[in-house]
Amino acid sequence: MVKVKKLIGQTAIYGTTTILGRLLNYLLVPFHTYIFLEPKAYGVVGDLYAWVALLLVLLTYGMETTFFRFSEMEKDRSNVFRTTLTCILCTSTIFILLGLLFNHQIADILKYPSHPEYIRWFIIIVGLDAISTIPFAKLRAENKPIVFASVKITNILINVFFNVFFLWFCPFMIAKGWATSIFSTIYNPNMGVGYIFIANLIASTCQIILLLFVSGKIHLHIDKSLLKRMLKYAFPLLILGLAGIVNEVIDRFMVKNLSADNVEDALHNLGVYSACFKIAIIMNLFIQAFRYSAEPFFFSQYKEKDAKEGYSVVMTYFVIACTVIFLGTMMYIDFIKYFVSANYHEGLSVVPILLLAYMLLGVCFNLSIWYKLTGQTSYGAYITIGGAVITIISNLILVPKTGYMGAAWGHLITYIAMTIASYLMGQKYFPINYNLKKMGFYISLSLILFCISYFLIPFDVFGQYQLFAKTIINTMILLIYLVIIVAKERKNIKAIL
Repeated sequence: MVKVKKLIGQTAIYGTTTILGRLLNYLLVPFHTYIFLEPKAYGVVGDLYAWVALLLVLLTYGMETTFFRFSEMEKDRSNVFRTTLTCILCTSTIFILLGLLFNHQIADILKYPSHPEYIRWFIIIVGLDAISTIPFAKLRAENKPIVFASVKITNILINVFFNVFFLWFCPFMIAKGWATSIFSTIYNPNMGVGYIFIANLIASTCQIILLLFVSGKIHLHIDKSLLKRMLKYAFPLLILGLAGIVNEVIDRFMVKNLSADNVEDALHNLGVYSACFKIAIIMNLFIQAFRYSAEPFFFSQYKEKDAKEGYSVVMTYFVIACTVIFLGTMMYIDFIKYFVSANYHEGLSVVPILLLAYMLLGVCFNLSIWYKLTGQTSYGAYITIGGAVITIISNLILVPKTGYMGAAWGHLITYIAMTIASYLMGQKYFPINYNLKKMGFYISLSLILFCISYFLIPFDVFGQYQLFAKTIINTMILLIYLVIIVAKERKNIKAIL
């Protein structure tokens, strides 16, 4: 419990700052959806950022986790950092140059022939963000969460500022007739969602400058012998990462290309799905904060005698936290839904499915320690590749028939299969006595309480007081669940506190 307490402490630091930063960033979702009332405009944003996620995995090719692994193994940690950073810098530079050279052809392929500038901006954004991953990893490995979070939040604040500046302040100033000539020079109303990408480009540029500053003097050098061993370890992680990101973003591509007969309707569907997807990312905020502190923790505890017991306890309380987030979100969905414009509410039915899918994604991350710690990363690749195959097949079958609902169910089906496969293989090669009974109890109870509220209680009998009655009853349901958790876990909660 002492070790779990340390992990919780680091998660609290990473979590508070990460969630604060992410919340600032996610406040742009309602901002964008209330400005761009046509979902097809937001569909462009969802599509291009899905490509960013995919390309970032390709450009970092597993070197972030590899950096953690070799920082623990090698005596000269600075050599590991120099080699990793130089390698990523070289490949990212080549990517930027090739992308800028062929930006028109890429724009045609992605069905944005009239906006090749979108492609140019995103090429640079992806390249800069790929380079940034290694200095960020170094800060995490050195247990500098405050510095890490400060740079992250600064990046987000800059992004938010320029979004507000271009999309609200400039049009407001022009409409009022104040300093019209100045703002008309800066602002072009035909740019539309392009200003979202310009703001991101400015923020990514500032982020890389800040990272160079906090990292101190950097020497670029590649240790060929070390790099060869690192790439050998990283290659399965690259395959794993690519398959994993396919699980995450292929649904966006499928919705765009399979949910409607024309591009306009398809982008509308993608815009609705992308906006409602952001509501479900409430779960991912916690998972991301947990991941930042858990991965270094897992590696550092590997040689301890009671490491496996610690991993089991961490998994149990991770699942409990996820069920609280799931139930809390769904009990107050009537308020949370206004996170996006009413024009996007038609897609709210995907939220509970995606919340459960994200929870299982977090479970998969916890289970993945067995092949990361033992160096058997190829098994992780097999599991994730299998998941990618299931994702593609399920989306091909479901999206043409049910639209974005099929994409959401595809997520859940995939992560159920991956969780089962990872658990069974992990028990064979690195057995950990997970408390399945306790985790199953909390997952089942949270789902039962959700179903009681969602399907069994006839809230419509309260007439005009329906929302008030629903809020009171759902609050009682959530409180009952929290009381049960505290009653059953009071000893461990007391130990942690």
